[in-house]
Amino acid sequence: MYFRNALGGLAVLIVLTTSIAVAQTPAPTPTPASRPALPQPQPQSAPTPSAPSIPAKSYVLMDFASGRMLAEKNGDQRLEPASLTKMMSSYVVFEEIAAGRLKRDDLVTISEKAWKTGGSKMFIEVGKQVAVEDLLRGMIIQSGNDATVALAEQVAGSEDVFAQMMNGTAKRLGMDNTHFVNADGLPAEEHYSSAHDMARLSRAMIAEHPDDYALYAEKTFEWNGITQHNRNSLLWRDDSVDGIKTGHTESAGYCLAASAERDGMRLIAVVMGTDSEKARADAAQALLNYGFRFFESHVLYQLDAELATPKVWKGAVESVALGVAEPVVVTVPRGRYSDLKASMDLPRQIIAPIQQGQQVGTLKVSLDGEQLVERPLLARQSVEEAGFFGRLNDSFWMWWRGD
Repeated sequence: MYFRNALGGLAVLIVLTTSIAVAQTPAPTPTPASRPALPQPQPQSAPTPSAPSIPAKSYVLMDFASGRMLAEKNGDQRLEPASLTKMMSSYVVFEEIAAGRLKRDDLVTISEKAWKTGGSKMFIEVGKQVAVEDLLRGMIIQSGNDATVALAEQVAGSEDVFAQMMNGTAKRLGMDNTHFVNADGLPAEEHYSSAHDMARLSRAMIAEHPDDYALYAEKTFEWNGITQHNRNSLLWRDDSVDGIKTGHTESAGYCLAASAERDGMRLIAVVMGTDSEKARADAAQALLNYGFRFFESHVLYQLDAELATPKVWKGAVESVALGVAEPVVVTVPRGRYSDLKASMDLPRQIIAPIQQGQQVGTLKVSLDGEQLVERPLLARQSVEEAGFFGRLNDSFWMWWRGD
């Protein structure tokens, strides 16, 4: 009997304690935003025309900021990339330099294999020592196959092993329609890529190695008494173009990856399988002009933007501020800015503890039902658990509300 009375007293105490907490704390209302406010819309304009007709086997036009394709034809078709291959070779070398495993002033002894490699040349000599920096220029500006093989051997010991590094990097970058057999792009079985993959690679190189990428804008390079011009004729035609790389073999046709920046907006155009040097330059120029004329980029949310402050249950504070890890940029057809739809996917209940930087939800931005942007919503500060009675109180209200 005494035991039952004691239990009854404890039950009364718990009910009383809960009642006091209920009386002092009104039922909270979760406030997750369903649609973040977009910046002020721009004036409407005419419907966006289709991309120009491009005489190429494959092409893409990519928005650099978002990675979105603005125009494409057979973008994922596997084709011979010719010397566009050297873009991956240079990217791997840039990675090695960034990691400290290779230095620009390292001297490379030129092997007989590198010296004998056919095709376009830097005109290095067997047995001579050449700095990595000079070989990079020979590979990028002069498209020297000899310089490319020399760098591959310096980095990996052999071109075959270097090709394995290239393929590993391609996999990491999501280049699903790419496989390399050599470093220079000479024709070989099972050596292929796609316009889409080359645009992905271009975007990664520009974003991750901007200082090294500047080599692609250099118009001439002299070595061994021979001055050669960059084969990317757009560098002379369009001041906004700062790269990237040409390629040509009889079987691949004429290829070009080009990038340009105008008024803070960068685009990447890749054309593969055209009939001439002029055709590839005209095609890339037409794509770039189309993109800059009929699309516009906007920064929707800055890094420090507070996009939502939803309710936190069982936390030491009532809410948590959510933001993004980097500025959110979107590229849309001109005049369609006001048609953007932004929303947040948040869980029904957010429960402490929460660590700073932890993903709490997802930001989505769409146009005409097509999702343009998806970014994680991150906690801008940590939220510790509330004390015992605070957690008990929130547990009651979560039960009461059916959450």
